[in-house]
Amino acid sequence: MDIIKVDAIDSTNTFLRDMNREKNLVKPVCVIAREQLKGKGQIGTTWQSNPGENLTCSVFMPVDELDVMDQFYISITVSLAVYDVLYSLMLPKLSIKWPNDILSDRFKICGILIENVVNNGRLRGAIVGVGINVNQQNFENLPRAASIRKILGKSFNLDEILSLLLTKLEYRFSVLNTSVFTILKKEYELLLFRKNKPSTFLDAKGNSFVGIIQDITTFGKLQILLEDEIVKSFDLKEVRLLY
Repeated sequence: MDIIKVDAIDSTNTFLRDMNREKNLVKPVCVIAREQLKGKGQIGTTWQSNPGENLTCSVFMPVDELDVMDQFYISITVSLAVYDVLYSLMLPKLSIKWPNDILSDRFKICGILIENVVNNGRLRGAIVGVGINVNQQNFENLPRAASIRKILGKSFNLDEILSLLLTKLEYRFSVLNTSVFTILKKEYELLLFRKNKPSTFLDAKGNSFVGIIQDITTFGKLQILLEDEIVKSFDLKEVRLLY
């Protein structure tokens, strides 16, 4: 895989998106930055990271034979690839906080932002932004954030973490097709944070309610069992899980 290293950049996702528009990428490409000045998170949030201490990169992965309606399986694939990386490093109590934050115990270790590349109603590729907290020790005003070093008590080489991540991504994408959707969905659901446990949520209007995470739909919506024994499906902008 081609790897492009930069010192400081607004956003690796934006860099790759512009690169794809110019060159119409067909092979995997990774852009890694020592510092992201305007790193992106889910729903317009920013990703905070100390320069040179964490892994902040984006990877263009080509995708074949998938319909736009199947795009959540890309999110599942990426989540499981990052889980594979952290599991191999022996981080304890790993889980996936829907849709694709990776936690160790109750602490966020990794955030993922995916921008799909669509052509004529078919997925042609995915720009996968990954931010893994590796060696950062302090997270100001982020009580639920932690790093691999903070949990395991030792520092790690970022290039080695990157190499592991790219290996896991390439493998997971190499087997991604409709025949494995059921397997991927079950694997993902088994790792869901707070699955089958009473939890508090906020809806789109800011109202809190109690429910129990059941699983996800084939389109990636979160299915929550409510107090009146009704299972309701929620999209990303419709619900937020409180710790």
